[in-house]
Amino acid sequence: MPRLIFVNRFFFPDHSATSQILSDLAFHLVEAGRTVHVITSQQRYDDGRAVLPERETIRGVEVHRIATTRFGRKNLFGRAVDYLSFYASARTALLQTATSGDIIIAKTDPPLLSIVAMHAARRRRAHLVNWLQDLYPEVAENLGVPYVGGPVAYMLRMLRDRSVRFAAMNVTVGGRMAAKVSASAGSDIAVCVIQNWTDEEQVLPVQASENPLRASWELENKFVVGYSGNLGRAHEFETILGAADLLRDNSRITFLFIGGGHSFDQLARRVNELKLERMFCFMPYQDRAQLRYSLGVPDVHLLTLRPEVEGLIVPSKFYGIAAAGRPVLAVIARDGEFAPLIENWHSGLVIEPGQPGQLADAISRLAQDKMLRLEMGRQARRMLEAEFTRRRAFQRWRDVFACIAN
Repeated sequence: MPRLIFVNRFFFPDHSATSQILSDLAFHLVEAGRTVHVITSQQRYDDGRAVLPERETIRGVEVHRIATTRFGRKNLFGRAVDYLSFYASARTALLQTATSGDIIIAKTDPPLLSIVAMHAARRRRAHLVNWLQDLYPEVAENLGVPYVGGPVAYMLRMLRDRSVRFAAMNVTVGGRMAAKVSASAGSDIAVCVIQNWTDEEQVLPVQASENPLRASWELENKFVVGYSGNLGRAHEFETILGAADLLRDNSRITFLFIGGGHSFDQLARRVNELKLERMFCFMPYQDRAQLRYSLGVPDVHLLTLRPEVEGLIVPSKFYGIAAAGRPVLAVIARDGEFAPLIENWHSGLVIEPGQPGQLADAISRLAQDKMLRLEMGRQARRMLEAEFTRRRAFQRWRDVFACIAN
């Protein structure tokens, strides 16, 4: 049975979304009898100073942590150098670890990691699986990232598509993403969709009266509109600010943001500029053991994505919201990945970006109608159990590896 070698910038005990998904799958595969290696960095997403051990075995997974630069995410040049150092170290580690017949699974943190993994897989006669959480360089192009456009984007897309065609399988996290990959790399590529997940057996609906975080965060008598996870360049927040401004006279409503990311500090500055500090509460990432409670604090959750990156990014926080049994207020394009799902399951409301009045009305409506809110939350949980359980995703991954091994 071939060994499985995952490559991603973060792994357990890091609690970023990409790390949690990978850690879940790696631990499950070991329990299922597979030999699993992970090549990752020595850092944590929320702590650039962390120095995790170079080698250790965690729950049966052999973890190889490689040295990289540590300029951080504050400027594009430093981030680019960090990415390049990871590519170089990951390539060396793959060449040292992989042997003929192994399966290398490359995620997309850092972006375009599949190109490095392709070269190592070819050298070692290993199989390649690309686990595409997002599509670069298209994301950078559409968000206007400097220097990633024109000839540079063309060259990167050409190399990315070559790695997609080389792969034994390309796993995307959404149907629209799969269609975009096929349109770019060719309709004859091997591609399938396996959505991300949350641990629905651990993240369960928690009543407000039984949630210790609501008391400790002094939110007991509030209607809490929450956002949990990374707030990055792809996540629109001006519509949220506009809605908060319209609701500023409602002392019951609080916007709770839990997490971090490129736009987290920017949002906090805009809140101060608009003098909305009373309405906003900011909290850091919470330990995974607390996830059921932190996701259970909001009465409703926000989900945002800029329309220009629909099909290029699929926010995995959607599954945690559903597991917690909370309605979602989705500030997303109506023709995107999640809007039809939310509307078909009646598990929340969809608001087009740039419509703060509609978002304010939706918040007011759910704040006043507890029965509607609770029913939407129940529907969200039913949707998760019907279509997006962790067990179902694990089985699909085992099927992918079994197909390649044969």
